[in-house]
Amino acid sequence: MNNQKQQKPTLTGQRFKTRKRDEKERFDPTQFQESIVQGLNQTGSDLEAVAKFLDASGAKLDYRRYAETLFDILVAGGMLAPGGTLSDDMTRTEFCLFTAQEDLETMQAYAQVFNKLIRRYKYLEKGFEEEIKKLLLFLKGFTESERNKLAMLTGILLANGNISASILNSLFNENLVKEGVSAAFAVKLFKSWINEKDINSVAGSLRKVGMDNRLMELFPANKRSCEHFSKYFTDAGLKELSDFARNQQSIGARKELQKELQEQMARGDPQKEIITFTKEEMKKANLSEQAMISIIWTSVMSCVEWNKKEELVTEQAIKHLKQYSLLLKAFTSQGLSELSLLLKIQEYCYDNIHFMKAFQKIVVLLYKADVLSEEAILKWYTETHLAKGKSVFLEQMKKFVEWLKNAEEGKRKTQHTPLHPEA
Repeated sequence: MNNQKQQKPTLTGQRFKTRKRDEKERFDPTQFQESIVQGLNQTGSDLEAVAKFLDASGAKLDYRRYAETLFDILVAGGMLAPGGTLSDDMTRTEFCLFTAQEDLETMQAYAQVFNKLIRRYKYLEKGFEEEIKKLLLFLKGFTESERNKLAMLTGILLANGNISASILNSLFNENLVKEGVSAAFAVKLFKSWINEKDINSVAGSLRKVGMDNRLMELFPANKRSCEHFSKYFTDAGLKELSDFARNQQSIGARKELQKELQEQMARGDPQKEIITFTKEEMKKANLSEQAMISIIWTSVMSCVEWNKKEELVTEQAIKHLKQYSLLLKAFTSQGLSELSLLLKIQEYCYDNIHFMKAFQKIVVLLYKADVLSEEAILKWYTETHLAKGKSVFLEQMKKFVEWLKNAEEGKRKTQHTPLHPEA
């Protein structure tokens, strides 16, 4: 019994090693390539027949092992050597993506072929993404027409979620960028993507992989500006993409500005210096006063460690905001800016539960400090307040608003009282 138990692992180990050795010996894409090429030559340009052939062949051929070879053939007609040229000593077919007609309809039909193949053989999904990344790095080795077809196909696949937008990393390759290949390819790609879906699809996919702020990298460093990007893509008929990139740049600039303001406040820089700096940055980034007051409010409220006790946090907030009333006043010269600030205060007090009871006291403080006017407060109360915590905040403000209305009424009566009774 003991002898048999000892022999079993030895025998299993021998079989396992033999199997691995046999697999290594069998790794040869030549026969696989010949089978695929022969099938494609028979199906010709009938893409329905191509899809059926690929579906059936997966049961007989080792797609898992030869995925790269399979995709090379479907795209370029044969196996690709490094750089994107076709290997000379290999069989090839004339029926592939690169020899197809250069139009959107044909590319949509090819996208369907890839889609069906990957849906049928799910394990090809990762290999297909790797193939697209590789093909993008090989762009210089392809003709302009081949690049255009690949760009249209990639745009369609991205729109339909067949591949991740992370594949676009390949377009930031220094050599492709320097020679303008990346930008030209991106035009065709984004056009087919937006044609298939819309700019929201593009924005969502780019954000998902953290590439929404990297589009400028399609250009060399000396041309990496919002103005150049905007002109290039607007002239190419992609104004939607230009607007999206401009908006992303603006968001990036706001984040940087907010970070810098918080650092200045943490250092205790004089408010006059902070105001001067903020006004310069506001002009540079082309920001409105409404946008600026939102950034300032967030910075002011983020530069302090708040007390966790509700009864103490109100007192702390009043003391802190009194300190920065000059800064807040400098950026509320317009009624819309005051309303923006009121909405930010409402949102903040709602999102931070310890501040729920502090709302009215904050508003009254800023009214007394000439940051908020009675007109803005009344307009917020009657028209522009948010739904967040509405009933709580309106109730808190009720008495103060009544006082303001009476004060306004009193003012109007004084203004309209005739100087002479006979007048």
